[in-house]
Amino acid sequence: MDGAESSARKILSSLRSIGRIHNPESYDPSVFLSLLDHQSRDVRREAVKQLGKFRGESIRKALTALYVSDRSTEVKRECVSSLGRQRSEELIPFFRRVITSPDPKIVIQAIQALLVFRADDSVLNELAPLDSHPNEMVRDYIAIELHGRQRGNDPDHAAVDGRLQDVVVEGDVRDILVHIRASAFHLVFTSPPYYNARDYSLYPSYRAYLEFLRDVFREVHRLTKDGRFLVVNSSPIILPRPNRQHASRRYPIPFDIHHFLVKDGWDFIDDLVWRKPDFSVKNRVGGFLQHRKPLGYKPNTVTEYLMVYRRKSPRLPDWNMRQYDDEVLNASKVTGAFESTNVWEIDPVSDKTHSAVFPPALCERVIRYYSMLGDLVFDPFGGSGTVAAVAHSLGRRFFLTELSAEYVARIRARVPVHTRFLSVSDINASMR
Repeated sequence: MDGAESSARKILSSLRSIGRIHNPESYDPSVFLSLLDHQSRDVRREAVKQLGKFRGESIRKALTALYVSDRSTEVKRECVSSLGRQRSEELIPFFRRVITSPDPKIVIQAIQALLVFRADDSVLNELAPLDSHPNEMVRDYIAIELHGRQRGNDPDHAAVDGRLQDVVVEGDVRDILVHIRASAFHLVFTSPPYYNARDYSLYPSYRAYLEFLRDVFREVHRLTKDGRFLVVNSSPIILPRPNRQHASRRYPIPFDIHHFLVKDGWDFIDDLVWRKPDFSVKNRVGGFLQHRKPLGYKPNTVTEYLMVYRRKSPRLPDWNMRQYDDEVLNASKVTGAFESTNVWEIDPVSDKTHSAVFPPALCERVIRYYSMLGDLVFDPFGGSGTVAAVAHSLGRRFFLTELSAEYVARIRARVPVHTRFLSVSDINASMR
Protein backbone atom coordinates (compact mmCIF):
# COMPACT_ATOMS: atom_id res chain seq x y z
CA MET A 1 0.00 0.00 0.00
CA ASP A 2 1.55 3.32 -1.03
CA GLY A 3 1.59 6.43 1.15
CA ALA A 4 -1.27 8.21 -0.67
CA GLU A 5 -3.59 5.22 -0.35
CA SER A 6 -2.68 4.75 3.32
CA SER A 7 -3.34 8.42 3.99
CA ALA A 8 -6.71 8.27 2.19
CA ARG A 9 -7.78 5.29 4.28
CA LYS A 10 -6.89 7.04 7.51
CA ILE A 11 -8.81 10.15 6.48
CA LEU A 12 -11.79 8.05 5.41
CA SER A 13 -11.77 6.17 8.71
CA SER A 14 -11.70 9.45 10.63
CA LEU A 15 -14.56 10.91 8.59
CA ARG A 16 -16.72 7.84 9.06
CA SER A 17 -16.15 7.86 12.80
CA ILE A 18 -17.75 11.29 13.14
CA GLY A 19 -21.22 11.00 14.55
CA ARG A 20 -23.89 13.58 14.84
CA ILE A 21 -22.69 17.17 15.14
CA HIS A 22 -25.00 18.64 17.77
CA ASN A 23 -24.02 22.30 17.34
CA PRO A 24 -22.95 22.80 13.72
CA GLU A 25 -22.86 26.58 14.14
CA SER A 26 -19.98 26.22 16.63
CA TYR A 27 -18.02 23.84 14.44
CA ASP A 28 -15.61 24.90 11.68
CA PRO A 29 -16.50 23.04 8.44
CA SER A 30 -13.32 24.17 6.67
CA VAL A 31 -11.62 20.83 7.33
CA PHE A 32 -14.33 19.15 5.22
CA LEU A 33 -14.25 21.85 2.56
CA SER A 34 -10.51 21.30 2.18
CA LEU A 35 -11.13 17.67 1.26
CA LEU A 36 -13.46 18.35 -1.68
CA ASP A 37 -10.55 18.24 -4.11
CA HIS A 38 -8.95 15.13 -2.59
CA GLN A 39 -7.83 12.59 -5.18
CA SER A 40 -9.80 9.82 -3.46
CA ARG A 41 -13.41 9.62 -4.57
CA ASP A 42 -14.41 7.99 -1.28
CA VAL A 43 -12.83 10.79 0.75
CA ARG A 44 -14.62 13.44 -1.34
CA ARG A 45 -17.93 11.65 -0.98
CA GLU A 46 -17.56 11.30 2.81
CA ALA A 47 -16.55 14.95 3.13
CA VAL A 48 -19.68 15.95 1.20
CA LYS A 49 -21.78 13.82 3.52
CA GLN A 50 -20.33 15.64 6.54
CA LEU A 51 -20.93 19.03 4.94
CA GLY A 52 -24.62 18.13 4.67
CA LYS A 53 -24.78 18.70 8.43
CA PHE A 54 -24.02 22.40 8.00
CA ARG A 55 -25.98 25.36 6.63
CA GLY A 56 -24.84 28.47 4.86
CA GLU A 57 -24.15 30.05 1.50
CA SER A 58 -20.50 28.96 1.43
CA ILE A 59 -21.53 25.34 1.87
CA ARG A 60 -24.14 25.58 -0.88
CA LYS A 61 -21.71 27.19 -3.31
CA ALA A 62 -19.00 24.61 -2.64
CA LEU A 63 -21.32 21.65 -3.10
CA THR A 64 -23.05 22.98 -6.22
CA ALA A 65 -19.64 23.68 -7.77
CA LEU A 66 -18.43 20.18 -6.89
CA TYR A 67 -21.56 18.66 -8.39
CA VAL A 68 -20.74 20.34 -11.71
CA SER A 69 -17.02 19.53 -11.70
CA ASP A 70 -16.74 16.08 -10.18
CA ARG A 71 -16.69 13.09 -12.53
CA SER A 72 -17.85 10.56 -9.96
CA THR A 73 -21.57 9.87 -10.03
CA GLU A 74 -21.36 8.72 -6.39
CA VAL A 75 -19.93 12.09 -5.33
CA LYS A 76 -22.57 13.89 -7.42
CA ARG A 77 -25.35 11.90 -5.72
CA GLU A 78 -24.00 12.79 -2.30
CA CYS A 79 -23.79 16.46 -3.31
CA VAL A 80 -27.48 16.48 -4.24
CA SER A 81 -28.38 14.63 -1.05
CA SER A 82 -26.42 17.03 1.17
CA LEU A 83 -27.81 20.06 -0.65
CA GLY A 84 -31.30 18.65 -0.17
CA ARG A 85 -30.74 18.68 3.58
CA GLN A 86 -30.14 22.42 3.36
CA ARG A 87 -33.87 22.91 2.68
CA SER A 88 -33.09 26.22 1.01
CA GLU A 89 -35.44 27.82 -1.50
CA GLU A 90 -32.39 29.33 -3.17
CA LEU A 91 -31.49 25.83 -4.37
CA ILE A 92 -34.78 25.17 -6.19
CA PRO A 93 -33.36 26.28 -9.58
CA PHE A 94 -30.36 23.97 -9.01
CA PHE A 95 -32.57 20.95 -8.30
CA ARG A 96 -34.72 21.77 -11.33
CA ARG A 97 -31.59 21.45 -13.48
CA VAL A 98 -30.50 18.28 -11.72
CA ILE A 99 -33.71 16.39 -12.51
CA THR A 100 -32.51 16.25 -16.13
CA SER A 101 -29.52 14.11 -15.07
CA PRO A 102 -29.10 10.78 -16.88
CA ASP A 103 -28.48 9.09 -13.51
CA PRO A 104 -31.87 8.01 -12.08
CA LYS A 105 -30.50 7.92 -8.53
CA ILE A 106 -29.44 11.55 -8.84
CA VAL A 107 -32.85 12.43 -10.26
CA ILE A 108 -34.56 10.77 -7.29
CA GLN A 109 -32.33 12.69 -4.85
CA ALA A 110 -33.33 15.93 -6.60
CA ILE A 111 -37.02 14.97 -6.46
CA GLN A 112 -36.69 14.36 -2.72
CA ALA A 113 -35.17 17.81 -2.30
CA LEU A 114 -37.90 19.50 -4.36
CA LEU A 115 -40.72 17.73 -2.52
CA VAL A 116 -39.83 19.78 0.55
CA PHE A 117 -41.39 22.66 -1.40
CA ARG A 118 -44.45 20.78 -2.64
CA ALA A 119 -46.67 23.61 -1.40
CA ASP A 120 -45.28 25.61 -4.31
CA ASP A 121 -47.45 24.82 -7.35
CA SER A 122 -44.59 25.63 -9.71
CA VAL A 123 -42.51 22.87 -8.10
CA LEU A 124 -45.31 20.33 -8.47
CA ASN A 125 -45.77 21.37 -12.09
CA GLU A 126 -42.07 20.76 -12.62
CA LEU A 127 -42.28 17.26 -11.12
CA ALA A 128 -45.54 16.11 -12.70
CA PRO A 129 -44.06 15.30 -16.16
CA LEU A 130 -41.64 12.87 -14.51
CA ASP A 131 -44.44 10.31 -14.29
CA SER A 132 -43.51 9.53 -17.92
CA HIS A 133 -39.74 9.53 -17.27
CA PRO A 134 -37.90 6.84 -19.29
CA ASN A 135 -36.51 5.25 -16.12
CA GLU A 136 -38.87 2.98 -14.20
CA MET A 137 -37.32 3.84 -10.80
CA VAL A 138 -38.07 7.52 -11.33
CA ARG A 139 -41.61 6.78 -12.56
CA ASP A 140 -42.34 4.58 -9.57
CA TYR A 141 -40.92 7.15 -7.17
CA ILE A 142 -43.09 9.91 -8.62
CA ALA A 143 -46.14 7.62 -8.57
CA ILE A 144 -45.71 7.04 -4.85
CA GLU A 145 -44.68 10.54 -3.80
CA LEU A 146 -47.17 12.51 -5.87
CA HIS A 147 -50.09 10.11 -6.26
CA GLY A 148 -49.78 7.17 -3.89
CA ARG A 149 -49.42 8.32 -0.32
CA GLN A 150 -52.72 6.88 0.86
CA ARG A 151 -52.42 6.25 4.57
CA GLY A 152 -55.97 5.25 5.40
CA ASN A 153 -57.51 1.81 5.52
CA ASP A 154 -59.42 -0.03 2.82
CA PRO A 155 -62.39 -1.68 4.54
CA ASP A 156 -62.81 -4.11 1.64
CA HIS A 157 -59.21 -5.27 1.43
CA ALA A 158 -59.48 -8.15 3.89
CA ALA A 159 -63.06 -8.96 2.89
CA VAL A 160 -64.07 -11.99 0.82
CA ASP A 161 -67.02 -11.99 -1.56
CA GLY A 162 -69.17 -14.82 -0.21
CA ARG A 163 -70.30 -15.71 -3.74
CA LEU A 164 -66.72 -16.77 -4.52
CA GLN A 165 -65.91 -18.46 -1.24
CA ASP A 166 -65.00 -22.17 -1.49
CA VAL A 167 -66.19 -22.47 -5.09
CA VAL A 168 -65.06 -24.59 -8.04
CA VAL A 169 -66.27 -23.57 -11.49
CA GLU A 170 -66.07 -25.96 -14.43
CA GLY A 171 -65.35 -24.25 -17.76
CA ASP A 172 -62.89 -22.15 -19.69
CA VAL A 173 -61.21 -19.78 -17.25
CA ARG A 174 -61.53 -16.88 -19.71
CA ASP A 175 -65.32 -17.30 -19.85
CA ILE A 176 -65.52 -17.38 -16.07
CA LEU A 177 -63.33 -14.49 -14.98
CA VAL A 178 -65.12 -11.84 -17.04
CA HIS A 179 -68.13 -12.18 -14.73
CA ILE A 180 -66.21 -11.45 -11.51
CA ARG A 181 -65.80 -7.98 -10.05
CA ALA A 182 -62.34 -6.43 -9.78
CA SER A 183 -60.08 -6.91 -6.75
CA ALA A 184 -61.62 -10.18 -5.62
CA PHE A 185 -58.56 -12.33 -4.79
CA HIS A 186 -55.87 -12.01 -2.13
CA LEU A 187 -53.47 -14.56 -3.61
CA VAL A 188 -53.24 -16.29 -6.98
CA PHE A 189 -51.16 -19.45 -7.08
CA THR A 190 -51.15 -21.64 -10.15
CA SER A 191 -49.23 -23.82 -12.54
CA PRO A 192 -50.22 -23.11 -16.16
CA PRO A 193 -50.76 -26.10 -18.42
CA TYR A 194 -47.60 -27.27 -20.16
CA TYR A 195 -47.30 -26.41 -23.83
CA ASN A 196 -48.27 -29.55 -25.76
CA ALA A 197 -46.27 -31.72 -23.38
CA ARG A 198 -49.25 -33.41 -21.74
CA ASP A 199 -52.40 -34.85 -23.15
CA TYR A 200 -54.50 -32.20 -21.39
CA SER A 201 -52.87 -29.20 -23.12
CA LEU A 202 -52.85 -28.97 -26.90
CA TYR A 203 -52.36 -25.61 -28.64
CA PRO A 204 -51.93 -24.88 -32.36
CA SER A 205 -48.64 -23.03 -31.76
CA TYR A 206 -46.37 -21.77 -29.01
CA ARG A 207 -47.46 -18.22 -29.84
CA ALA A 208 -51.11 -19.19 -29.41
CA TYR A 209 -50.23 -20.81 -26.08
CA LEU A 210 -48.54 -17.64 -24.81
CA GLU A 211 -51.41 -15.46 -26.04
CA PHE A 212 -53.85 -17.68 -24.14
CA LEU A 213 -51.82 -17.31 -20.95
CA ARG A 214 -51.55 -13.56 -21.40
CA ASP A 215 -55.32 -13.28 -21.75
CA VAL A 216 -55.75 -15.22 -18.51
CA PHE A 217 -53.16 -13.29 -16.52
CA ARG A 218 -54.52 -9.93 -17.65
CA GLU A 219 -57.84 -10.90 -16.09
CA VAL A 220 -56.02 -12.25 -13.05
CA HIS A 221 -54.36 -8.84 -12.66
CA ARG A 222 -57.74 -7.10 -12.73
CA LEU A 223 -59.07 -9.49 -10.11
CA THR A 224 -56.13 -9.36 -7.70
CA LYS A 225 -56.31 -6.92 -4.80
CA ASP A 226 -53.96 -3.96 -4.68
CA GLY A 227 -50.40 -4.99 -3.82
CA ARG A 228 -51.16 -8.71 -3.47
CA PHE A 229 -49.26 -11.63 -4.91
CA LEU A 230 -49.26 -13.89 -7.94
CA VAL A 231 -47.09 -17.02 -7.76
CA VAL A 232 -46.61 -18.94 -11.02
CA ASN A 233 -45.07 -22.42 -11.03
CA SER A 234 -43.59 -23.30 -14.41
CA SER A 235 -40.47 -24.64 -16.08
CA PRO A 236 -38.95 -24.88 -19.54
CA ILE A 237 -40.31 -27.92 -21.35
CA ILE A 238 -38.88 -30.16 -24.03
CA LEU A 239 -40.91 -31.50 -26.91
CA PRO A 240 -39.42 -34.75 -28.23
CA ARG A 241 -37.88 -34.78 -31.69
CA PRO A 242 -40.03 -36.37 -34.41
CA ASN A 243 -37.17 -38.61 -35.55
CA ARG A 244 -33.38 -38.91 -35.35
CA GLN A 245 -32.89 -36.45 -38.22
CA HIS A 246 -34.46 -33.63 -36.17
CA ALA A 247 -33.60 -32.03 -32.86
CA SER A 248 -35.90 -31.85 -29.89
CA ARG A 249 -37.09 -28.36 -28.97
CA ARG A 250 -36.99 -26.64 -25.60
CA TYR A 251 -39.42 -23.81 -24.74
CA PRO A 252 -38.47 -21.24 -22.02
CA ILE A 253 -41.98 -20.88 -20.65
CA PRO A 254 -41.26 -19.02 -17.36
CA PHE A 255 -39.08 -16.46 -19.12
CA ASP A 256 -41.60 -15.82 -21.88
CA ILE A 257 -44.40 -15.49 -19.33
CA HIS A 258 -42.31 -13.06 -17.30
CA HIS A 259 -41.90 -10.79 -20.31
CA PHE A 260 -45.61 -10.01 -20.58
CA LEU A 261 -46.44 -10.14 -16.86
CA VAL A 262 -44.20 -7.18 -16.08
CA LYS A 263 -45.65 -5.30 -19.06
CA ASP A 264 -49.18 -5.94 -17.83
CA GLY A 265 -48.84 -4.47 -14.35
CA TRP A 266 -46.98 -6.98 -12.18
CA ASP A 267 -43.80 -6.20 -10.25
CA PHE A 268 -41.32 -9.06 -10.20
CA ILE A 269 -40.45 -9.95 -6.58
CA ASP A 270 -38.59 -13.27 -6.40
CA ASP A 271 -37.60 -16.41 -8.26
CA LEU A 272 -38.02 -19.47 -6.07
CA VAL A 273 -36.43 -22.68 -7.28
CA TRP A 274 -38.22 -25.95 -6.57
CA ARG A 275 -35.55 -28.66 -6.54
CA LYS A 276 -36.60 -32.27 -6.92
CA PRO A 277 -34.54 -35.37 -6.06
CA ASP A 278 -32.32 -36.61 -8.91
CA PHE A 279 -34.10 -39.97 -9.05
CA SER A 280 -37.50 -38.37 -9.65
CA VAL A 281 -36.75 -36.82 -13.07
CA LYS A 282 -36.22 -38.16 -16.57
CA ASN A 283 -32.63 -39.19 -17.30
CA ARG A 284 -31.27 -36.97 -20.10
CA VAL A 285 -27.60 -37.27 -19.29
CA GLY A 286 -27.27 -41.00 -19.97
CA GLY A 287 -26.00 -40.64 -23.53
CA PHE A 288 -23.38 -38.09 -22.55
CA LEU A 289 -22.35 -40.32 -19.66
CA GLN A 290 -21.36 -42.97 -22.19
CA HIS A 291 -19.67 -40.94 -24.95
CA ARG A 292 -18.51 -37.79 -23.06
CA LYS A 293 -18.34 -35.87 -26.36
CA PRO A 294 -18.62 -32.05 -26.23
CA LEU A 295 -21.81 -30.52 -27.66
CA GLY A 296 -23.83 -33.53 -26.57
CA TYR A 297 -24.26 -32.60 -22.92
CA LYS A 298 -27.87 -32.54 -21.66
CA PRO A 299 -28.27 -32.25 -17.88
CA ASN A 300 -31.06 -33.84 -15.91
CA THR A 301 -33.66 -31.15 -15.14
CA VAL A 302 -34.31 -31.26 -11.41
CA THR A 303 -35.78 -27.79 -10.93
CA GLU A 304 -38.91 -25.80 -11.61
CA TYR A 305 -39.52 -22.11 -10.96
CA LEU A 306 -41.98 -20.40 -8.70
CA MET A 307 -41.97 -16.85 -10.02
CA VAL A 308 -43.35 -14.41 -7.45
CA TYR A 309 -45.03 -11.19 -8.58
CA ARG A 310 -46.88 -8.42 -6.77
CA ARG A 311 -49.63 -6.40 -8.35
CA LYS A 312 -48.01 -3.02 -8.96
CA SER A 313 -48.97 -0.61 -6.22
CA PRO A 314 -47.78 2.71 -4.80
CA ARG A 315 -48.29 1.14 -1.38
CA LEU A 316 -45.74 -1.02 0.41
CA PRO A 317 -46.65 -4.47 1.81
CA ASP A 318 -46.85 -2.91 5.28
CA TRP A 319 -50.00 -1.13 4.11
CA ASN A 320 -51.52 -4.46 3.11
CA MET A 321 -50.74 -5.88 6.55
CA ARG A 322 -52.44 -2.93 8.26
CA GLN A 323 -55.73 -3.79 6.56
CA TYR A 324 -56.17 -6.71 8.99
CA ASP A 325 -56.99 -6.51 12.66
CA ASP A 326 -54.32 -7.57 15.13
CA GLU A 327 -56.03 -10.88 15.89
CA VAL A 328 -55.91 -12.02 12.25
CA LEU A 329 -52.42 -10.66 11.73
CA ASN A 330 -51.01 -12.46 14.77
CA ALA A 331 -52.82 -15.70 13.98
CA SER A 332 -51.42 -15.59 10.42
CA LYS A 333 -47.79 -15.39 11.48
CA VAL A 334 -45.49 -18.10 10.11
CA THR A 335 -44.45 -20.10 13.16
CA GLY A 336 -41.84 -22.79 13.50
CA ALA A 337 -39.29 -23.64 10.84
CA PHE A 338 -39.43 -21.85 7.50
CA GLU A 339 -37.32 -21.87 4.34
CA SER A 340 -34.82 -19.00 4.43
CA THR A 341 -33.43 -19.46 0.91
CA ASN A 342 -34.99 -19.37 -2.54
CA VAL A 343 -34.19 -23.05 -3.14
CA TRP A 344 -36.98 -25.31 -1.92
CA GLU A 345 -36.19 -29.02 -1.84
CA ILE A 346 -39.53 -30.82 -2.03
CA ASP A 347 -40.33 -34.26 -3.38
CA PRO A 348 -42.85 -34.40 -6.22
CA VAL A 349 -46.06 -36.41 -5.89
CA SER A 350 -48.16 -38.40 -8.33
CA ASP A 351 -51.89 -38.54 -8.85
CA LYS A 352 -53.98 -41.26 -10.49
CA THR A 353 -55.95 -38.68 -12.50
CA HIS A 354 -53.69 -35.68 -13.10
CA SER A 355 -50.19 -36.15 -14.55
CA ALA A 356 -48.70 -32.93 -13.10
CA VAL A 357 -49.81 -32.05 -9.60
CA PHE A 358 -48.60 -29.67 -6.92
CA PRO A 359 -47.01 -31.35 -3.88
CA PRO A 360 -49.08 -30.27 -0.88
CA ALA A 361 -45.86 -29.17 0.85
CA LEU A 362 -45.20 -26.72 -1.98
CA CYS A 363 -48.73 -25.31 -1.74
CA GLU A 364 -48.48 -25.00 2.01
CA ARG A 365 -45.36 -22.85 1.86
CA VAL A 366 -46.75 -20.50 -0.78
CA ILE A 367 -50.09 -20.05 0.96
CA ARG A 368 -48.51 -19.56 4.40
CA TYR A 369 -45.95 -17.04 3.14
CA TYR A 370 -48.19 -14.98 0.85
CA SER A 371 -51.65 -14.84 2.44
CA MET A 372 -53.49 -14.22 5.70
CA LEU A 373 -56.05 -16.33 7.52
CA GLY A 374 -59.43 -16.01 5.83
CA ASP A 375 -57.96 -14.75 2.53
CA LEU A 376 -59.36 -15.92 -0.80
CA VAL A 377 -56.83 -17.98 -2.80
CA PHE A 378 -57.41 -18.46 -6.52
CA ASP A 379 -56.06 -21.12 -8.87
CA PRO A 380 -57.16 -20.53 -12.48
CA PHE A 381 -55.91 -23.99 -13.54
CA GLY A 382 -57.40 -26.03 -10.73
CA GLY A 383 -56.10 -29.44 -11.83
CA SER A 384 -56.57 -31.98 -9.08
CA GLY A 385 -57.51 -29.36 -6.48
CA THR A 386 -54.39 -29.32 -4.30
CA VAL A 387 -54.55 -25.53 -3.84
CA ALA A 388 -58.13 -25.78 -2.61
CA ALA A 389 -57.41 -28.64 -0.21
CA VAL A 390 -54.34 -26.96 1.29
CA ALA A 391 -55.97 -23.52 1.46
CA HIS A 392 -58.86 -25.00 3.43
CA SER A 393 -56.49 -26.82 5.81
CA LEU A 394 -54.69 -23.52 6.49
CA GLY A 395 -57.84 -21.54 7.25
CA ARG A 396 -58.06 -19.78 3.88
CA ARG A 397 -60.88 -19.68 1.34
CA PHE A 398 -60.50 -20.87 -2.22
CA PHE A 399 -61.83 -20.29 -5.71
CA LEU A 400 -60.86 -22.65 -8.53
CA THR A 401 -61.60 -22.86 -12.22
CA GLU A 402 -60.99 -26.02 -14.25
CA LEU A 403 -61.86 -26.94 -17.82
CA SER A 404 -61.67 -30.73 -17.56
CA ALA A 405 -64.74 -32.54 -16.21
CA GLU A 406 -62.47 -35.43 -15.25
CA TYR A 407 -60.31 -33.18 -13.08
CA VAL A 408 -63.34 -31.52 -11.53
CA ALA A 409 -64.50 -34.97 -10.46
CA ARG A 410 -61.09 -35.49 -8.84
CA ILE A 411 -61.39 -32.14 -7.05
CA ARG A 412 -64.75 -33.24 -5.58
CA ALA A 413 -62.95 -36.06 -3.79
CA ARG A 414 -60.41 -33.73 -2.17
CA VAL A 415 -62.22 -30.59 -1.04
CA PRO A 416 -64.55 -30.05 1.94
CA VAL A 417 -68.16 -31.11 1.60
CA HIS A 418 -69.49 -27.55 1.73
CA THR A 419 -67.67 -26.66 -1.53
CA ARG A 420 -69.98 -25.39 -4.25
CA PHE A 421 -69.48 -26.69 -7.79
CA LEU A 422 -70.79 -24.29 -10.42
CA SER A 423 -71.02 -23.93 -14.19
CA VAL A 424 -70.12 -20.83 -16.20
CA SER A 425 -73.79 -19.84 -16.37
CA ASP A 426 -74.13 -20.36 -12.60
CA ILE A 427 -71.28 -17.99 -11.78
CA ASN A 428 -72.59 -15.47 -14.31
CA ALA A 429 -76.02 -15.52 -12.67
CA SER A 430 -74.62 -15.30 -9.12
CA MET A 431 -72.42 -12.28 -9.88
CA ARG A 432 -75.20 -10.12 -11.35
